[in-house]
Amino acid sequence: MSKIHWSLLKFEELSLSDCYALLQLRSAIFVVEQQCVYLDMDNKDQQAWHLLGKINGQLVAYTRLLPAGLAYDHCSISRVVTAATHRRTGAGKLLMAESILSCEKLFGKGPIEIGAQLYLEKFYQSFGFNRAGEIYLEDGIEHIHMIRTA
Repeated sequence: MSKIHWSLLKFEELSLSDCYALLQLRSAIFVVEQQCVYLDMDNKDQQAWHLLGKINGQLVAYTRLLPAGLAYDHCSISRVVTAATHRRTGAGKLLMAESILSCEKLFGKGPIEIGAQLYLEKFYQSFGFNRAGEIYLEDGIEHIHMIRTA
């Protein structure tokens, strides 16, 4: 796998091309691939930081980093997505490691919360996240609330 180039940008710093690419990637995975009809644009993007991972200018990995109080009591990582073409290459692991480091840089070393799809629980546990509640349905998909303590 080629080296991933990371960019951490506020919403207003995103180029139109980057904004289109991240919305297209999120839609391709969360709406089309997972066959889940929902409104991805939830008015949190404007207050979020956006971590984009590109290879040769193509967006292959992305997360949205939210400050405390926007989705959870603590800062959070959401919209975790790796392009289908780059799965099983280690890109997802690099994405989560970079997301955690970025949260710590932006918001300080404290708890990080996520709403994880249940089938990815072990993946997130490998980064220190622990289940913090019961299974719940979000847009017809089983999720769990998870927290990573500092």
